[in-house]
Amino acid sequence: MKSTLSPTPISVAMITLNSERLLPIVFDALRWCDEVVVVDSGSTDNTITIAREWGVRVMHRDFDGFGTQKGFAVSQAKNDWVLVVDADELVTPELRDEIIERVNNEPGVVGYEVPISLIFLGRLMSHGGEFKMPHLRLFNRTFGTYNTNRVHEDVELKGGKVLTLKNHMLHDSYESLHEYFEKMNRYTTAGAHDLNGRGRKASLGQVMGRLPLTFLKEYLLKRNFMNGYPGFVWSLFSAFYPVMKYAKLREIQQKRPSP
Repeated sequence: MKSTLSPTPISVAMITLNSERLLPIVFDALRWCDEVVVVDSGSTDNTITIAREWGVRVMHRDFDGFGTQKGFAVSQAKNDWVLVVDADELVTPELRDEIIERVNNEPGVVGYEVPISLIFLGRLMSHGGEFKMPHLRLFNRTFGTYNTNRVHEDVELKGGKVLTLKNHMLHDSYESLHEYFEKMNRYTTAGAHDLNGRGRKASLGQVMGRLPLTFLKEYLLKRNFMNGYPGFVWSLFSAFYPVMKYAKLREIQQKRPSP
C-alpha cells in the first residue's frame, strides 16, 4: 500500500490478533497512506493472509502489553508521521482529507488528537462520552511515542503543539456481546496487574461502590440514555468494568505470600 496523496508521507501502525472481521474495509480506507505496518501477536484466523493480500508490512511480536506493542509498531514505521489505527477502526473520507490538509499546512504541530466514535450493538453512539472522544493517534514520532502501560496506553510527546482534529474515526469494536466480555476479561486482568504494579490497593468499598456510581455517571451524566437500548447496555457493562478490575486486584493482593 503506497500513495502520494499527502506531500508529507504518513505511516500507519497497527497491532492485530485474530482481527480478520473488518480488516479488508479498514485497509481499504487507508489506501491514501504511504505504508501500513502490522504487528501481529499470533493470529490463528485469516488476519495474516488478508494483510499480505493488501501488501502491508507484517511482522510478529509476542504481546506483552498494549503500550509496548504499539510502541514497537510505531518504531517499525519508515516515516516520522505515524497514524495509529486499530484493526476495528475505520478512517472516514472526511478525516482522511482533514489529516492530509492539516499535516501539510500547520507548522510547529507535532501531534493531533483524533476524535473516535463508538459503534455498539450496531448503533453509532452519537451521545455521551463515546462520541468523538479525542485520542492522540497521529503524531511525529521524533517527539515521542507510547508509554509502557499494559492497558489504557498513551502517547507521550515532548515539544511542539498538539491540536485536535474535527472529523472522527469510527470504532466498531465488538461483533457480539460474547466478544465484548472476552475483551473485558482480558483488559480487566491487565488493568489489575497494572494497578498492582503501581502499588494501588483494592478495598472492599472500592469494589462494591463502583458499580452504581459508574452506572449513574455513564447513563445519566454522560447522557447515554439518549442512545436507547445500546446506551443502557453500554452504561451497565461500563459499570461492571471497574468492579471486575478492582476485584481482580484484590484477588492478586490476597494471593501474595505474607512477609
